[in-house]
Amino acid sequence: MTPAICGSMPDAGQSQLCPLQAALGARPCVDSYDDFCRVALSLFRFIGAAYTTGASDCWEAAYRFADEAPGIADSPLLVARAAALVRILRSGRPCELCFMPPSCRRLSKDETELMRLLAVARRKQPGELESIVCAFVGSGKEAAATRAVNALALC
Repeated sequence: MTPAICGSMPDAGQSQLCPLQAALGARPCVDSYDDFCRVALSLFRFIGAAYTTGASDCWEAAYRFADEAPGIADSPLLVARAAALVRILRSGRPCELCFMPPSCRRLSKDETELMRLLAVARRKQPGELESIVCAFVGSGKEAAATRAVNALALC
């Protein structure tokens, strides 16, 4: 009888993780980012929820969250720039962006890429940013996505 993947016995005393546990363990955690990136991530999640559900409460939550975040000088502009980036990415990709719930500590693959884009833009590495954007965004939207990431990073 073959044991279940998650309940399999370790070989020769070595610990084996369930594939789901291994995948989750390899993903970055929200805590590995600075305050600005964590605020941006929360905004992406609220905006993603707004697009997914169509609920206006999600937009209100995004604005309220930005208003209450420390160190944010112009919270409506920050929300608008985050929304612009999400909108560009949604229109330039063959599949939907995957956002976790706002309270989740783990990041989806798409959120990890968004955080990578934002970190590179904040380091002001234009060549690196353009190559990452090209890999993440569908053709024809690279320039708009690059401008949107840079605008958000400078907010």
